[in-house]
Amino acid sequence: FPPIIFSSVTHLKLLDTLPFKPEFFIRITQSFPSLKYLFVRNIRSPLWSFCESSSVNDHSCSIVEYSHLISLDIDFVNIDYVDQFLNESKTRLPCLTELVVQFDQLKNVTENFTRDATRRNCAKVKRLIVKNLIDFPKVVYRYFPSL
Repeated sequence: FPPIIFSSVTHLKLLDTLPFKPEFFIRITQSFPSLKYLFVRNIRSPLWSFCESSSVNDHSCSIVEYSHLISLDIDFVNIDYVDQFLNESKTRLPCLTELVVQFDQLKNVTENFTRDATRRNCAKVKRLIVKNLIDFPKVVYRYFPSL
């Protein structure tokens, strides 16, 4: 998309059948600085690592910060995107209070709710939405202290 800043856009839906590249997420944060709600759908496994570098100026390892994002829906994505968004060495989500995700993917990415690299992005979540789960295991409440 063109290098335009959409400062009034707060809601964004990303749907594609082709894998998203890391630089795409960097461009999202630059083009939509006021983004509060992000909905992502992409089940394609990236054929690359989120930290592959092809040159010195490559930004694929840059930490992406969504400064105003409060709601993230990654319920229907490849697990690599769950890791991309929740791993603080890849993405910072300082205001995230709502997360929609598949429980099995969340459990895997957080290493059964013990992984420190994903803990900070989950700490402020007050609303965790997973389908087909009636009660969360106790370990989830320890990992998501704001629930």
